[in-house]
Amino acid sequence: MGEFDFIRQYLQRQQSGAEVVLGIGDDAAIVRPLPGLDWCISTDMLLAGRHFFADEAAADIAHKVLAVNLSDMAAMGAQPRWALLSAALPQLNPVWLSSFCDSLFSLAAAHGVTLIGGDTTRGDYVFNITIGGTVPQGQGLRRSGAQVGDDIWLSGRVGLAAAALQQRLGRLRLPETVFAECNQALLRPTPQVALGQALLGVASAALDVSDGVAQDLQHILRASGVGADVDTTQLPTLAALRHGLPESTLLPLLLAGGDDYELLFTAAPAQRAAVAAAGIASGTALSRIGTITEQRQVLHCLDADGHPIKLDQQGYDHFG
Repeated sequence: MGEFDFIRQYLQRQQSGAEVVLGIGDDAAIVRPLPGLDWCISTDMLLAGRHFFADEAAADIAHKVLAVNLSDMAAMGAQPRWALLSAALPQLNPVWLSSFCDSLFSLAAAHGVTLIGGDTTRGDYVFNITIGGTVPQGQGLRRSGAQVGDDIWLSGRVGLAAAALQQRLGRLRLPETVFAECNQALLRPTPQVALGQALLGVASAALDVSDGVAQDLQHILRASGVGADVDTTQLPTLAALRHGLPESTLLPLLLAGGDDYELLFTAAPAQRAAVAAAGIASGTALSRIGTITEQRQVLHCLDADGHPIKLDQQGYDHFG
């Protein structure tokens, strides 16, 4: 099988998309913006050995490759619309390709995403997706809107993916059933797209947690010119992790582990009922974990006694 056979057979699937005038097959795609909408555009690159293990199942790799990009759309409150996929593969194995593409297109279809192009080459499992979505004009969620006194909220649970990774690296030992649940979170994150859209007009600032709660929250603090106090006892996680790990092991997983792809957002206390309604509407558990303060770019992560916790590392840094 050659490169162009691969594209025609596996990638050139027909999908509907109101904005897509021309998809895969020409030198470029044609996308026609719809009136009254802003475009949100993002890109993420995933490499074997850095973001996933090269021997993972093809279906799991495909899911994560797209899910982390969908999560960026969720953080903006956007409806995902189209994606470009660039892939470096060591070989064109039909069995592997079928599993990868079936998983990719299944997740894409679940979120109304059309694959409109990209690039392929020979290499060691590198995937890059550029994703585009739409949000009502002027309403996109940003990092820069947090106000002093705002509540800090977190969706879902954090620390599971980091715990699974630490076990796979031989640095942690979890009970088999606990590891299985954590490993599922690592392999197949759930992008909170519906929640992001439900938070439009409710959240004052938002982002997705990819590199760790502490580090990603700092992005909001920097953009908004504020500080934050976080109650670490309110960080949502798997009960077996909270009760089965010492605090010295648990807190770095929850605050700095990353790979969670949950939404971290702020909202005024007057919006608590609206936040709860957004959680119910999207089927997402939400936890209030702290408060925005006036201490510019100062983050206090507090223990059960209200004492600040010192973290050796606040999150993942590709060049750290």
